Amino acid sequence: MINTVPAVLALAAFVPLASAHIAFWDKSMYGFNVTQQDYSYDNRPVTPLVGYTFDQWWFHGHLDHPPLPGDTFDLPAGGTINSQLSCDKGATVWYNSSSGGDAGYGSNWPCPGQQSSQFHTTGIDDVMGCALAIAYKGNGSEVQPDDFTIFSVNQTCVWYLNTEFAVPAEMPACGPEGCTCAWFWIHSDKSGAEQMYMNGFSCNVTGATGTTPIGKSMLPRRCGADSDQNEAANPGNCTIGPKLPMYWMQAEGNNMNEGYYMPPVYNDIYGFHDGAQDDIFQDAYVSSLGASQPGVVPSATAAANRRAEIPEPVVTPPPASLVRRHKRTLAHEHSH
Repeated sequence: MINTVPAVLALAAFVPLASAHIAFWDKSMYGFNVTQQDYSYDNRPVTPLVGYTFDQWWFHGHLDHPPLPGDTFDLPAGGTINSQLSCDKGATVWYNSSSGGDAGYGSNWPCPGQQSSQFHTTGIDDVMGCALAIAYKGNGSEVQPDDFTIFSVNQTCVWYLNTEFAVPAEMPACGPEGCTCAWFWIHSDKSGAEQMYMNGFSCNVTGATGTTPIGKSMLPRRCGADSDQNEAANPGNCTIGPKLPMYWMQAEGNNMNEGYYMPPVYNDIYGFHDGAQDDIFQDAYVSSLGASQPGVVPSATAAANRRAEIPEPVVTPPPASLVRRHKRTLAHEHSH
């Protein structure tokens, strides 16, 4: 299904940006060594994704820049992993391979020397969480959007450079070629222009004892309390079981149709609890709230979870106030 976004947002995707924003940094990632000079537009791993074609935003357009053989991120079943999320590769343990060298390594602040507005956050109470997803395919070029399942969420993301993610204890082993993972983040609407973030990486489950496969992933749905939208919790609308990542604000390939001021986020508002997502396995359908159908609590319907039945959004030009706000945001980013 192909969605569209207002032209003003699509054009913003090709405006050179400052060194802010956030990426998942590890030698296992696709695009680990991509710099601002590698593309005709700024396609560094930290650059936000908005208004892009599918090939541009999927894996951040970095499928031609895979990790080196053997550079894999280990996921210990039942354990935790530490990820490094930063505005600058030079602020991470990988600073030696950064074109700018050491940019503040040793700080747990994701953007050394910069305010939290540089990673679209007004304060720790405004962070919306981020997530890791896994696909049981070792070659990233073979992974399709519906292959991914969110397996871990950290709701304090992206406030700290060192961000821990818990791995479900029942995570089954990957095949001989390993697995492919991705990091996803969508920030709140209170600080800067709306965007999506994705970085893919090679991964492998270690110490696996579980043998139950991950079930078929479905769309997350709004079901938690949202004070910003004056919405009460509606647990009956939650998707129970494995959930897809949320693809949003692109020129094509979206699976979420929320408007500009209602970003889909990786926390309880969309049924993602903090920590390991232990309801992702095939037998989770039986144990989750007595659900009689995969991924659906009794008050919901299976059809509501199928992406094919979500209507195409009606896209209207943004109001003048939004255009002015977006121009101010770009001007602010150019000034840093």
